[in-house]
Amino acid sequence: MRLDLMKHAGPIGLSRRGFLKAGTAATGGLVLGFVLPAGGRLARAADAAKPTVYAPNAFLRVAPDNTVTVIVNRLEFGQGVHTGLPMVIADELDADWSQMRAELAPAADVYKDPVFGIQITGGSGTIAHSFTQYREVGARARAMLVAAAAQQWKVDPSQCRTAKGIVYGPAGRKATYGALADAAKAQPVPETVTLKDQKAFRYIGKPMPRLDARAKSTGRQQFGLDVKPAGTKVAVVAHPPVFGAKVAKFDASKAQAVRGVIAVLEVPVDRGGSGVAVVADGYWPAKQARDLLAIQWDTSAVEKVDSAKQLAQFVDLSKTPGTVARKADTSKLAGAPKKISAVYEFPYLAHAPMEPINCTVDLKDDACTLWVGSQFQTIDQAAAAAVVGMKPEQVTLNTMMAGGGFGRRATPTSDFIVEAVRVAKAYKAAGHAGPVKLIWSREDDIRGGYYRPSHVHRADIGLDAAGNIVAWDHVIVGQSIITGTTFEPFMIKNGIDSTMVEGMGEPYDVPLNLTAHAAKANVPVLWWRSVGSTHTAFVMETLIDEAAHAAGQDPVAYRKKLIDAKHVRHHAALDLAVAKSGYGKKALPKGRAYGVALHESFNTVVAYVVEASIVDGNPKLHKVTASVHCNLPVNPMSIEAQVQGAALMGLGTTLPGARITLKDGVVEQQNFNDYTVARMNDMPQIDVFIVPSQDAPTGIGEPGLPPLAPALANAVFQLTGKRLRKLPFDLASA
Repeated sequence: MRLDLMKHAGPIGLSRRGFLKAGTAATGGLVLGFVLPAGGRLARAADAAKPTVYAPNAFLRVAPDNTVTVIVNRLEFGQGVHTGLPMVIADELDADWSQMRAELAPAADVYKDPVFGIQITGGSGTIAHSFTQYREVGARARAMLVAAAAQQWKVDPSQCRTAKGIVYGPAGRKATYGALADAAKAQPVPETVTLKDQKAFRYIGKPMPRLDARAKSTGRQQFGLDVKPAGTKVAVVAHPPVFGAKVAKFDASKAQAVRGVIAVLEVPVDRGGSGVAVVADGYWPAKQARDLLAIQWDTSAVEKVDSAKQLAQFVDLSKTPGTVARKADTSKLAGAPKKISAVYEFPYLAHAPMEPINCTVDLKDDACTLWVGSQFQTIDQAAAAAVVGMKPEQVTLNTMMAGGGFGRRATPTSDFIVEAVRVAKAYKAAGHAGPVKLIWSREDDIRGGYYRPSHVHRADIGLDAAGNIVAWDHVIVGQSIITGTTFEPFMIKNGIDSTMVEGMGEPYDVPLNLTAHAAKANVPVLWWRSVGSTHTAFVMETLIDEAAHAAGQDPVAYRKKLIDAKHVRHHAALDLAVAKSGYGKKALPKGRAYGVALHESFNTVVAYVVEASIVDGNPKLHKVTASVHCNLPVNPMSIEAQVQGAALMGLGTTLPGARITLKDGVVEQQNFNDYTVARMNDMPQIDVFIVPSQDAPTGIGEPGLPPLAPALANAVFQLTGKRLRKLPFDLASA
């Protein structure tokens, strides 16, 4: 649907009775919020039967000093929603950008994602799902402010106009939004609003500096790790070396002798295991004491995964068909004059956000307060409540800024939040009072699980004499990240975890026969930035490139021939990347080569044309030309930053040491010295171009990652003649 047609007689998916008005408790002003109706995919049946109104739950606050505070219903952890959603409201409200402020919303039903039905930051869905939602809030607030001014001036509202936070009326009258705020809250919420035409946007589509940039760049921004309510103590936990193992016995005498240690407590931990928590005056004494614990672990009842053995098992399993995800005729494979056979290997990956995992808990007899950078407020609030035997509404979850996450802060089991609440519960039961902050060290995080799953792909492709793909048989083996979670009823389709096979086939017109095996292993797994596309894009884009080479055709021309005409966004993105990069027209310096890749994820298409060379036997990425088709770009500056960051993270997956391995059930990596992430010196030049569009915005946080690694691999082939089948790259064994 085109945005210039999105002028509604009434709100999309919102009812008039779902809107609320309330005065601010102390400062006065206008507070406007709304309640989402049930009907999201995960909405409760009870809500569907009887929608509940929650007050005040405001999305918008206009204060007497003329500032406008937007309550952001997500987690801000670097992606820019703290600016993007205020931009959307500012345009419909006709506010001046200097007025705008932003706050992160706590956990509350009113802030649930209108598509998912839970409060969540994930799936690159913030702008895509809340664009119209927040426009409606701004438009209704503006109408109420205009109505208040018209009533004071005794004129018809049609005689008034708004601009830059001011209502103008006949005979030179004017009033700021702040001056009108108290009167506006007495106005009825309009049943209908007309959203602006795109031509009237002042902010949407323009590069806008981030509202949180100054606080973050000057060190004033408060993250979860910075929270310290009065009397807060710090807890660290000794986790079992094998997932799900238990404490057999422990000696805490040396730990308790460390100055500042308050308590040493055995606590349940994730996956049915147990651990030992140390609570102290600060992180350093807690960590010192933990290092002095003498613990004997019982690992007898849990599987001890070995990465080398697992890989061999996955490879063997890939030789047999799995559950059918996509059916196609493979009869022409045997007689095809040209064939491609390939086996791909992908390791476990850790999320490794810069801010370590943390959660602060203040547990009282009848209430519990959390401060945490949560991507899953609804689920985390309910999980915390279950631990202490409370109702979710008795748990206040304050959403804190987070220093990265990439999916790790959206765990269906709420693992680290549940752990924090269990520690606080045990601490309170031992006779202590006051808040407890759980902190995971970097080693805890790297070894703590919830990894991107390891996968094996096996592909057999047949081409005719003209280079056309006539048969493609494909098998994927890996763990399911959806099985056993809240999302299983919606994302397991015909026995297939849809995330495992996403991105396979499209946008190419190929006869793909696709099956998958969902293996089981005692390794906790989770979505990782761009989810299944982290491996499917690599496989698809390197195989299409290989097919082009086998056909003796240019990789770009071959792709365009295979992309169905209905995929106009893919054609547009690829064409723009090629044009801006100079591919096919500009000669590269000796020793450099182009690589191309294209992929759609979260309804956004990203095309890369890269320039690379081989330096000291390893691939070196010099330049990336990125083309993004995310429909209407709300904040081009944020889009550029997201694509650059995602590209660098994608590059990180190719670097030696970018893998998690296990031996005898124990994770072998523990910090950045043995788990590689991309660093500043790896950063290439990245030029980002956006395909113009007026259509409703799509996701941007994740789509920039998947095509980077295959584009680089395709450039490596041009330089060396070697096809890379593994991540991270290993030219020596290719």
